[in-house]
Amino acid sequence: QLQVVESGGGLVQPGGSLRLSCAGSEFSLNNYALAWFRQAPGKEREAVSCITRGGSIVYYGDSAKGRFIISRDSAKNTVYLQMNGLKPEDTAVYYCASRRNNICVPSVTDYPYWGQGTQVTVSS
Repeated sequence: QLQVVESGGGLVQPGGSLRLSCAGSEFSLNNYALAWFRQAPGKEREAVSCITRGGSIVYYGDSAKGRFIISRDSAKNTVYLQMNGLKPEDTAVYYCASRRNNICVPSVTDYPYWGQGTQVTVSS
């Protein structure tokens, strides 16, 4: 079963940046579409961004457009989420999720493989 591990979360001031990483532990991520979701306390999990296997198609949720950039490094078996201009409302647990179907969709239920999440806190 595909396992992914997120890292890179932490505490950052408003306007700051973080880069999250999602690494495949035993299997190559190159055969999967990869997505980032986030969940704030008391809210539903929402799609942030997604990238297809070849990296040719990328999806961004409204909250991420213009501020976040998703990318993948096949050699390192890792997908990244560069987050710039962070706001307090970006505070959430960020999850990496994957699916074999090479189509990016914003639905939680379409991703069978999930990491444990990494906490991002934006606060002064």
